[in-house]
Amino acid sequence: MNLSFEQIKAVTCGAARVTYENGYYRFYRFTSEQEELYRTRRDDFYQKTFAASGIKLRFFTDSQTLTLNTSIESGSSRRYFCFDVFVNRKPVGYLKNFEDEKLPLNYSTERLEQGEFSKQFCLGNGKKEVCVYLPWSANTKISAISIDNGAYITPIKEKKRLLAFGDSITHGYDALHPSNKYITKLADFLGADEYNKAIGGEMFFPALADTRESFIPDYITVAYGTNDWNYTDREAFESNCKSFLLKLSNSYPDTLITVITPIWRKDKDECRKFGEFCGVEEYLKNVVCDIKNARTVSGYAFLPQSEEYFGDLRLHPNDKGFECYFKNLSKHF
Repeated sequence: MNLSFEQIKAVTCGAARVTYENGYYRFYRFTSEQEELYRTRRDDFYQKTFAASGIKLRFFTDSQTLTLNTSIESGSSRRYFCFDVFVNRKPVGYLKNFEDEKLPLNYSTERLEQGEFSKQFCLGNGKKEVCVYLPWSANTKISAISIDNGAYITPIKEKKRLLAFGDSITHGYDALHPSNKYITKLADFLGADEYNKAIGGEMFFPALADTRESFIPDYITVAYGTNDWNYTDREAFESNCKSFLLKLSNSYPDTLITVITPIWRKDKDECRKFGEFCGVEEYLKNVVCDIKNARTVSGYAFLPQSEEYFGDLRLHPNDKGFECYFKNLSKHF
């Protein structure tokens, strides 16, 4: 039995909207206004808005099977993708285009196939909770979602919402499994649906903070700075950072904003026109002190300073690295 458009919309969590276009269900994490901002900002950023990071399908059912028919297109600079299927909060299977054991230590540049992919999952007997985490790395289209004929389906929504801003690390780079991203783990830990506004390569972008969601978030996290250090000078960083945080505070004055300072990166001691890497955290702390509903959390020591915790061996955490990130961040909630 194929789920209807209304059923699919009802079980979708973390999306700004869901549409049915040219035979496919599509899941958008940015509002139309936010997409337009990125359309005029940078082409590659605009394409990354269509990645399904943070979006999941969650429901109760008595169906013994679940079938996904998907079409995968580029939504990041990574070619790998994965759907994680959980039953009663435990993984039961994956739909992906890679085999873990065959990936090299640095798998970030692997050129893997995209396109049409399908799989049926065994859910087991009786009533159960099902959660399907959509790929953070891909523009995900679904042609059909099927359960057993005669089975029921009841949506599950969390009462709380987490609104996450950030760069590639919050976007999901380089988690092989979307359920292992630090921000997804944090949302699950907090009992909140994740609304992910992160873009790989992004810096503090004040115009984005000037937009509003259709809801008041219970939690807000902000995790920029590593690209600002790498690509801009200090004057631009200070202007954009302060403007972004003030706009965000004005938009959501009753929600605590947690500003996470950049994690360790292998090239931190190299020279940049910004200055020293440690200057990013120093300035963030100074700005946040003047914003009544914001705080800083130092992220620098969240991961061991070792290549084995990074998918690209230098900057973006792998699944083991994201576990460290989450465990250290969750202590502050």
